[in-house]
Amino acid sequence: MIKVGIVGGSGYVAGELLRSLVHHPEVAIDFIYSHSHAGKQAVELHQDLFTHPELVFTDEINSEVDVLFLCLGHGNSNKFLSKHQFSHNTKVIDLSNDFRLKADATFEGKHFVYGLVDLNRDEIKKAKYIANPGCFATAIQLGLLPLAKNKLLKNEVHINAITGSTGAGQALTETSHFSWRNNNISTYKEFSHQHLGEIGESLTFLQNDFDKELNFIPVRGDFTRGILATIYTESSLSEKELVKLYQDFYAEEAYTHVVESTINLKQVVNTNHCLIQVKKHGNKVLITSVIDNLVKGAAGQAIQNMNLICGLEEETGLNFKASYF
Repeated sequence: MIKVGIVGGSGYVAGELLRSLVHHPEVAIDFIYSHSHAGKQAVELHQDLFTHPELVFTDEINSEVDVLFLCLGHGNSNKFLSKHQFSHNTKVIDLSNDFRLKADATFEGKHFVYGLVDLNRDEIKKAKYIANPGCFATAIQLGLLPLAKNKLLKNEVHINAITGSTGAGQALTETSHFSWRNNNISTYKEFSHQHLGEIGESLTFLQNDFDKELNFIPVRGDFTRGILATIYTESSLSEKELVKLYQDFYAEEAYTHVVESTINLKQVVNTNHCLIQVKKHGNKVLITSVIDNLVKGAAGQAIQNMNLICGLEEETGLNFKASYF
């Protein structure tokens, strides 16, 4: 069995990890670290875990675990690893943005591989340290990778993506209260979202001459979970050619699917799947991508990464659909 530790166990992403890992046939949860909730049962915060009273938060770590998931706020994973030493054999999967960019990928002798499975599967299999992609970044990159792979990003790219309230994390803020979020919608971090950096690096990895603007407008939605991204740019290819290009790129992927019918969030919420639709409008190609921000955009992809680096079948433990939200 793979002994797993989770750090930052009280948040939405950690809750999603726990919901999946308790059903993973090859995993034993060794500890759930949360300094502020030490001694409490996990069910007190993740209320659907009532059948698992054995899951208790702790303020102690086991430095010999096989896999460590870091579910900390951005900027805190590197601090945690600086203060706590783990076995040379411990594999680390970080879900913050601390190690996603190339400039930050090497930390105290540890080199983090960018964990976008559909892009870096072979490198992930050989890695010990994984920087799990951001949720917006996952949805948007999956919508653009086939174009970059075929050197077809020749113009500016325009992106509008809406996310559910869980994307803001569990801590209450002015824009995450029910009374503000309900029946409301707003944009934020226009053209400057932190996920643009990792998106740009992946695109230039596949198409090294890509130097056009990524015009990204993030939107807060009045729903709980999920991301719907619409992306458009210019293309001289026909719709039939573009659809085949996408189908070929994702032909072997278990969780990314190219469909020709109109897609919506309810198809993917509480699953690890991404659906992509490709349409042509005049000289523009419109790509629509939908994922669950907490699963494919976070915990689910992290489990894919764990399976790969531990030599398991990629889909192990990932086809269980359950969530409290």
